[in-house]
Amino acid sequence: MASNANSGTHEEVDAAEPNPESALDTARHQLERAAAELDLDSNTVERLKHPTRVQRVSVPLERDDGTVEVLTGYRAQHNSVLGPYKGGMRYHPEVTEEECIGLAMWMTWKCAVMDLPLGGAKGGIVVNPKDLSIAEKERLTRRFSKELRDIVGPNRDIPAPDMGTDPQTMAWFMDAYSVQEGETTPGVVTGKPPEIGGSYGREEAPGRSVAIITREACDYYDFDLDDTTVAVQGFGSVGANAARLLDEWGATIVAISDVNGAVYDPDGLPVQEIPSHDEEPEAVTRDADDLLTNDELLALDVDVLIPAAIGNVITGANASDIRADLVIEGANGPTTFAADAILERRDVAVIPDILANAGGVTVSYFEWLQDINRRKWSLERVNEELETEMVRAWNDVREEYERRDVSWRTAAYVVGLSRVAEAIEYRGLWP
Repeated sequence: MASNANSGTHEEVDAAEPNPESALDTARHQLERAAAELDLDSNTVERLKHPTRVQRVSVPLERDDGTVEVLTGYRAQHNSVLGPYKGGMRYHPEVTEEECIGLAMWMTWKCAVMDLPLGGAKGGIVVNPKDLSIAEKERLTRRFSKELRDIVGPNRDIPAPDMGTDPQTMAWFMDAYSVQEGETTPGVVTGKPPEIGGSYGREEAPGRSVAIITREACDYYDFDLDDTTVAVQGFGSVGANAARLLDEWGATIVAISDVNGAVYDPDGLPVQEIPSHDEEPEAVTRDADDLLTNDELLALDVDVLIPAAIGNVITGANASDIRADLVIEGANGPTTFAADAILERRDVAVIPDILANAGGVTVSYFEWLQDINRRKWSLERVNEELETEMVRAWNDVREEYERRDVSWRTAAYVVGLSRVAEAIEYRGLWP
């Protein structure tokens, strides 16, 4: 791989990092660094550090046994200067208000990097989806839709699937919202089944974009895909689709993982035959004789590492163990600020999540357009349009990376933040 000639470094950070920072802390650090590169007005930066609104709601759930449990839900809306809020809706026991705000900020930059007329939002319910029956999940989703009705809508805020939610969840949410509005409103969410206004290719889109950006990055660094080894942490929707597409293009996928651990074969794994977590939970490691831990997967000697599971997996404590030449972020926020500093000093190129996994929100935008126009696109058109948009965004970020001699993450933030800042300047501040 060609060497990374970047000379810029992060501020000094405690490499031990016993308590990895929150998504919000990381998002604000990244904002400040890109703002300094742009010499952005301090008042604009201060505005962007804070969300426009955070809605906290109580969501009563009647369990199958007749008991009622009251759960907590959030919807953080960060910034809508470019268009309606857009972002996922997750069901997870570790959902917090702070996490939702940080993830909403990342969505703002992600939409701007892709030059989409959308802003950033994120939300969810504090619940373990594995503890819910299908009937309970439906009741929970419909009630959540009711609680959020006043702040969501096709021109206000458009949720999408995330951790613990799926197309069926979006279908229930859309139906409940439509019943309350008195008219079918498919554009209130994206990531729905195609039969009720969803877009072909939406589920595969984040993984597909990760594969596209991996291909472009390998080409940039003169890596022949046929000779490239890849380790993928997480074999869910993002990791599996990225791994399978890269496998089709000639790369050798040597390691994949689920929550139980990782399977590794230096000669390559048959990723086309292994069920993803969505297709068959925990099938990755079920029949394996020898397993690595997920931490051991991160430290494998491979050309490309794709962390595609959860956030904060590459930290100040393990960043020095990373032996990959190139890290492509498939998950949201897998690399902490401290880890970023270490990897940058070691000349490990990190392509950030706000570019690499932006295929999800991009095809969500396509779905939104299809719903508004009541005209469905073919899968071929969706994939062609996604390819075009991802390559264009890659080139925008690459130009800033080369022009400013900064990290890939800072270059991506410069692209996104400059677009948001320009829009804020034109629109002004209402007194």
